[in-house]
Amino acid sequence: MEEFQRLVDIMARLRGMDGCPWDREQSHSSLKPYLLEEAYEVLEAIDAGHDGKLCEELGDLLLQIVFHAQIGAEEGRFTAADVCRGISGKLLNRHPHVFGETRVRDSDEVVDNWERIKRAEPLNEGRASILDGVPHALPALQKATKVQKRVAKVGFDWDDHHGPAAKVREELGEVEEAAETGDEERLIAEIGDLLFAVVNLARRLGIDSEDALRQGVARFSARFRAMESRAEAEGIRLQGLSLAELDELWEVAKAESGD
Repeated sequence: MEEFQRLVDIMARLRGMDGCPWDREQSHSSLKPYLLEEAYEVLEAIDAGHDGKLCEELGDLLLQIVFHAQIGAEEGRFTAADVCRGISGKLLNRHPHVFGETRVRDSDEVVDNWERIKRAEPLNEGRASILDGVPHALPALQKATKVQKRVAKVGFDWDDHHGPAAKVREELGEVEEAAETGDEERLIAEIGDLLFAVVNLARRLGIDSEDALRQGVARFSARFRAMESRAEAEGIRLQGLSLAELDELWEVAKAESGD
């Protein structure tokens, strides 16, 4: 707690009259990209399994929270203490099985209780739809998963992964049909439906689609870098190769990666 207060005090000094010009110019809106960037750097550190880097990146993310709290304090709206008090109260309220007498069978029941208690809280009383409260700014794959989980709670879901797997095949066929028509608006809609179906399949298989895609991009990037390295070592320009030759390099890089 002492170190947290030290961070709060440092931020107040940076935002003070004799503080840092850049820090003094920032607002909640101007800081949005930094908050998002730091959150993703935390994810990257987790994926890398590097404790030192994770500790550093969590600090950078915490800085963004303290930054916003300081701006809130200056505007007389809320303070860092209010932020801490709010989340502490929320945790106590939403864990009656830990801090109260409620009994739960498993983690699924914990989640059900969490959602029920959350809907009853004052800030959420005006929500009419089960989809209310899903953040608009979430990455698309993550948002799709959250929407699907919400509607599944009222029984609007497949029995198992076979249903969404069939839906993926159906949507892929509709994408191919739309591609033949040249209707871009329809094609965009069908691609969206296909992606939504793929996310649904991943969810039913217990896979986080955002994380799976991030790992897929990382694997692709690593293999492509290996292609570039091999081509450079052999004095070959990738731009001058045919697709078949590029694919041959790709297969070698894939084999060497062991995936």
